Amino acid sequence: MRGTRVAATLIAAVLLASCSSDPKPVYQASPTPTATVSPYDASKEPSAAVLALVPAAADTLEVTDFDQLRLVLGFATLRGSSAAPDRERFWREVPRTAALSTGLLRPVETQLRNRFGFGQDDVAWEARYAGGAQGWVLVFHDDIPMAAVRRAVEAGVGPLRGAVVDTERRLVTSAALPDLATSWSADQQLAPLTGGEAVSTYVQRGCVPFDTVFGTGMESQLAAAPKAALAGLEPLDAFAVALGTELVTVQLGAERSDAFDRVRLAELMPPTQPEFGLVMSRGVADPSTGRLGYVLGDPAAAARLTRERHLPFAVCPG
Repeated sequence: MRGTRVAATLIAAVLLASCSSDPKPVYQASPTPTATVSPYDASKEPSAAVLALVPAAADTLEVTDFDQLRLVLGFATLRGSSAAPDRERFWREVPRTAALSTGLLRPVETQLRNRFGFGQDDVAWEARYAGGAQGWVLVFHDDIPMAAVRRAVEAGVGPLRGAVVDTERRLVTSAALPDLATSWSADQQLAPLTGGEAVSTYVQRGCVPFDTVFGTGMESQLAAAPKAALAGLEPLDAFAVALGTELVTVQLGAERSDAFDRVRLAELMPPTQPEFGLVMSRGVADPSTGRLGYVLGDPAAAARLTRERHLPFAVCPG
């Protein structure tokens, strides 16, 4: 397990030009953007480390940091070797959080624990990608014998059937890893969007179609003002959503003249289900960095909105 993390550092950002009376917005701490093609580095935050493991053909990525989740829920020392009641208490809490996954191995937990001596509580973090390529990545804690993991893979237990084990790097993947040049790490737009400390991180190439965000047929019912706001948006090549415990930080990429417009879209457009403004509230924007910030009102609902891509700020221009 990576070293114990402190709670996300809150830093001041610019005030909304039209809301000078609002309190200063805050964002989760973000890493300095990088433009290098980096190999897998286990010391990085999961959302940054995983880029080297995701095929270029994938369109979306969901990362859940179970170590961070254990920390913020008060289970920092929890392991597979912990008492069963403690482990069960942790998993009862997970559905109330912003976790994008409830554990790939959970459905076969009993079988893995009884036969091979490990399970979901021995996973540090996991990632799932979809689109033109689909698959997943699991990273195990340092104290888990990878030989036992390999035996479970060879036995074809649940989702581990056909998986690939990287003993040295403690990785299990659904398929052979891509070459660095054909991974997401080679995409210079994606690396600067990732690497922030979060419970979960969602990354997508491109924008989200209007019908996906707001519902089929709703665009034709828009009044003049919302239509104009939609038409005035810049293209969006990629974005990331970092879900914490109290804050949500969205990365759109640097120099976004439409940052203020995108953060206001939730007020102008049809309501999402659940309603975006009640789940992620008090939106703020910083055009120079392309960051949007929200107060997280309902973590579980925020995870649902993100998984289902009901994200007004990420809509495609009209």
